[in-house]
This record gives sequence, structure tokens and C-alpha cells, in this order.
Amino acid sequence: MNKNYYAIIMAGGIGSRFWPISRTSHPKQFIDILGTGKTLIQNTYDRFLKVCPKENIFVVTNENYTDLVKIQLPDMADNQILTEPVMRNTAPCIAYGCFKIESINPDAAIVVAPSDHLILNEAAFVATIEKSLKTATDNNCLITLGIKPSRPDTGYGYIQYTEKAINKDFYKVKTFTEKPTLEIAKTFIQSGDFLWNAGIFVWSAKAIIRAFEQYLPEMNDIFAEARPHYNTDSEKTHVNQAYMQCTNISIDYGIMEKADNVYVLPSEFGWSDLGTWASIYELADKDYVGNAVIPAEKVIMYDSSNCMVNVPSDKLVILQGLHDYIVVESNNTLLICPRDQEQNVKKVVADVKQQFGTKYI
Repeated sequence: MNKNYYAIIMAGGIGSRFWPISRTSHPKQFIDILGTGKTLIQNTYDRFLKVCPKENIFVVTNENYTDLVKIQLPDMADNQILTEPVMRNTAPCIAYGCFKIESINPDAAIVVAPSDHLILNEAAFVATIEKSLKTATDNNCLITLGIKPSRPDTGYGYIQYTEKAINKDFYKVKTFTEKPTLEIAKTFIQSGDFLWNAGIFVWSAKAIIRAFEQYLPEMNDIFAEARPHYNTDSEKTHVNQAYMQCTNISIDYGIMEKADNVYVLPSEFGWSDLGTWASIYELADKDYVGNAVIPAEKVIMYDSSNCMVNVPSDKLVILQGLHDYIVVESNNTLLICPRDQEQNVKKVVADVKQQFGTKYI
């Protein structure tokens, strides 16, 4: 296993689209949302154990989730858990992780990935990451993984690519497009030169720090100034100060859309970002009328079809005459919502917070 390979797992989100199961105090990356016996962050960590040494895996998360990370990933040392005092999107999170790793090993090649995605074909994923890490080591480039789209999905970002450029596998990126309309998504699929943006990045420490210097110079200066403090007792204090100075900006908007050395590797490894209850429904086992029930011990359904049901295992639930609905109960909260209106969950969360405070959020 290559000692220069590192992984950064981003685990700071609150997963509001999976409310009420995902709460601010216990978000979806720390939940076994698919009923597999492991949480999403545990599965992500296990995948990267096949890519790099365990001491080379870092988790960046909100400081409120430090104990959750320690409980669920007990093999991680304290200096591998990087805590953020506030949410500032992905650019500061990635800057922190990459500057810290660069201070440990300037020759590092780094993969950055969310903690809450599903990968069905683990062997293909590991092979893709290893190929990308080698390419990033040998070339001054920023790599993103693109998923071959199976449908015109409006919930994903898209990457347009042009000619093959590196090793006949990596393509030059032409454009990034955030969640398009259905009509535009259809034209993307028809054109054949668009991929879904998986939000997984690979680069050398040198290449990404050069990119911060060029495209986000103020953020670069903030984290560069903290170099003497990384991996010391004063790291947290200086990083907390750094975050208070950072703008809220994504790595896509801050660097990837602007840099001229961005390449994409078209990939197939059974990926889903598990972004909505619809994505869970698509992946879950269903009965003969399309109902997906997790867990199914005490749920009885009459004249009901195509429903996504997630309720406590000890609760007896009877549903009758319900078609194409989401039914979720957790934390003394019940949500019943048509499947085609699940995008409203984030608005519901905001309304609940306004009317009842943070007790149910």
C-alpha cells in the first residue's frame, strides 16, 4: 500500500433532506440508513482502508460530531479528526485537510470524498481511486470523478468533458453545471458528453495548494499561516480563528470551475449520493407492489403501493390505501409526504424550526 496516498472524508453536513431521521445532533452520515449493519461513514472509512494506510485517513467534521466520529471509527487517532467550529462549505474544509496533510507529507496524493455516499461495486471504486491517485502523482492536475448518467436527473450536478488528455482515460473538463432543469438534463444525456458530478476529488497536495494560491488566495493565506501549528497542541485554536475569516464557498465554485488543469475520469462503480428518500427507495428491497419498508418487522400494509416506509422497529404500524408516499417516524416526529413532493422536506424543516424551535430539528 502506497504510504503517499491519503484520504479526506467530509462529514460535516446535517442531512436535512432526511429529516426526521437525520437530526442536527445526529445527521445521516452517522446512521445506518439502509439497514446494512454499518453507518454510512463506517462504510466510507472501510472503503478507504483498501486504498491507503489507516493512519493516512482523515475526517473533517463539525466539532459537535467529534464524539460520534470517535465512537463509530474507534481506530482513528485524535489528530486524524479535524474539527470545524462553523459550517463554511467545502473549500475551507478541503483547504484545512490538504494543508495539514501537506505539512506531514509534501509528496502526498489525496482523495477527498463525502462520508454519506453509497458505493455498490467496491472493487471498481478502489481501482478507480488508485488509478486517479497515480495520475495525480504523475501530473499537475486536479481530478474529479464523473458518473455515467443513467437518466436525466435534476438532483445532480453535471460535468461536460472534451477530448481525452491523460493516459487515454482522463478527459479535459469543459464545464460544470449545477442541478439543471429536466429539459436541460435531457439535452445533456442526449449529447453524450456529460457526466454526473460525484463530488469526489483527487489531486496531489502540491497541485491543490497551487490552485488555492491562484484562485482562492485569501483562503490560501489563512491556512498557510497556520502551517507551524498543524499537528501541534495549538492547531485547533489557530484553525478556529482561520474559519472565522473564511468565506462560505464550495470547492467547485472556488477552484474547479476556474482552474485550467481539471480532468474527469468517467466512472462506474454503483454510485448514489443518497441525497433524498427517493434515492433510498430506489435502492431498497421492495415487495410485489413496490413498497420499501425499513425495518419491516411490525408494518402491515393494506391496499398500498410504491411507498417508502421507515419507522422504529418496535412500533406497530398499519397503513391502508396509501400509494406513492413517504412515511417516516423518528425522534417523536412523524412525516407523511407524497414521494413526488419530497423536495419540500427542507422547507418543512425550516417551518418546524420557526414554529417549535430546535427541539425537533
